[in-house]
Amino acid sequence: MKLINIGFGSLIADGRVVSVLSPDSAPVKRMIQDTRERGLLVDASYGRRTRSVIFTDCGYIFLSALTPEAIAARAEGAADWGGEEDAEA
Repeated sequence: MKLINIGFGSLIADGRVVSVLSPDSAPVKRMIQDTRERGLLVDASYGRRTRSVIFTDCGYIFLSALTPEAIAARAEGAADWGGEEDAEA
């Protein structure tokens, strides 16, 4: 499983991410509010300004203080956590 650091030690599974968007548009703001009301919003910005909104395939939305470009760069170099074990050991 590959994990992406979305800031301040918060990690998200790479395979679950559908899209990463900027929070500036009205439709994204409405989706954040709807998700907050349903209890599926995770605020990983730790009180800082939200710069990206991460949508997952299971309906959760994550807010991050990192820019979408920074998250994309981290996704490119996502660490492998739990791949195949070394069989020659």
